[in-house]
Amino acid sequence: MSPLDRAPRIARVQEDRKGGFGLIVLAAIPVTAFLLGCWQVQRLTWKTDLIARFEDRIVRDPLPLPPTIDPGAIHDFDYRRVYATGRLRHDQEMLIGPRIHDGKDGYLVITPLERGRDQSKILMNRGWIAREKKDQNERRDGLPTGEVTVAGLLREPWKKNIFTPQNIPEKGQFYFPDVQMMAEWTESTPVWIEATLRPNLSTAIDFESKGIPMGRYPEVNLRNNHTQYIFTWWSLSLATTFMFYMFMRKRPSSIQARVRRSKEWQ
Repeated sequence: MSPLDRAPRIARVQEDRKGGFGLIVLAAIPVTAFLLGCWQVQRLTWKTDLIARFEDRIVRDPLPLPPTIDPGAIHDFDYRRVYATGRLRHDQEMLIGPRIHDGKDGYLVITPLERGRDQSKILMNRGWIAREKKDQNERRDGLPTGEVTVAGLLREPWKKNIFTPQNIPEKGQFYFPDVQMMAEWTESTPVWIEATLRPNLSTAIDFESKGIPMGRYPEVNLRNNHTQYIFTWWSLSLATTFMFYMFMRKRPSSIQARVRRSKEWQ
């Protein structure tokens, strides 16, 4: 029988709804990636200005710490060099760890500094010690007595992430510098100072062997990876834009699709 002798059939051509949804998603990816790249440009400007402001503070001459300090004002003095005089309360010492320094395991030594009369007691991050120097009897040289003057950076408290364990002060287990909690535990003001040090190799070896805490290097250690994020998002936007263009170029129109289906029915 000839195809012309066949009875005509009516077929309904349905639009590919799934294909339409996928097309919308494919078109949204480059737009979203471009907008995220623009947002990272704003973040880069903010982070660059923030680092510049901190670096300006860190090069200024150190200020004497006032007798009383408003914790709410520390934000405006973050990374400011200060010094204070008082007596280190080694009996209230707290060790935060583990902390890695040059590939070695150890702890950060946090000691309250009890200042003179009518002056607030503050928290002093004296620096890093090796794990084997955890016991105070193993580092008598690192426990100065009497009145001392300490210098360092005034720092704003950090925010704890969800992966860090909770501190257990009753057991002497500290994993994160929770300034507020540690201040309440030692009856101190929630003010945190990080001791600074510019050690050479011989000084670092001597400090580590004697268990003398090694302070941090006086620098702004904020990460600024927003340039990489800008490149990543805009590269993704460009790549997906090209993919969308190629897809639309090769995608048949609805009329072409119907003609193709009608030929298949013959």
